[in-house]
Formats: sequence, C-alpha cells, structure tokens
Amino acid sequence: MTPVASKVLATVNAPYSVAVTPEELAEKLADMGSASSFDAAAFAFLSEVSPTLQAQFILEMGVERASVSEVAKAYSELAGYLLPLAA
Repeated sequence: MTPVASKVLATVNAPYSVAVTPEELAEKLADMGSASSFDAAAFAFLSEVSPTLQAQFILEMGVERASVSEVAKAYSELAGYLLPLAA
C-alpha cells in the first residue's frame, strides 16, 4: 500500500470502525449510490481527509475527479455545508 493510501485509510477506517481497501474506497467515491446510502467511509474521505491528500489519492487510484465531485456535491447537500471537492 502506498503512503498516500495508508494515510487516507487511517483517517477513513479508524473512527468509523469500517475496513475498506483503497480500491473499495475509490469505487465508493465515484458512485452516487454512496451518498444515497450515507456511506461513512466515503463521507469521512470527503470531510476529514485534507484536500491535498484527497487529490493525491484520486489521482493515484485513477478515479475521475468529475465523478468524485458529483458525489461530493450530493454529500454537501446532505451535510448542509460545502465539501472541498464539491466546489
């Protein structure tokens, strides 16, 4: 696992008692279903991981930034505040 993925997963997995792999998280970040199912791992990534680390992870995992942005916008609406990738 890369250092970027390790840092991201430490933030995402620990507080919510979930155990996603980098690949699983990448899939959740590009899937609008994550927002409608209130996926804790995806929300933790979008709200608690630094924007710089978010960008590095997305690039490293080969996830389309536009897809992640759409998911972030959906979570922003649910949370009631703007998440960095929703901008």
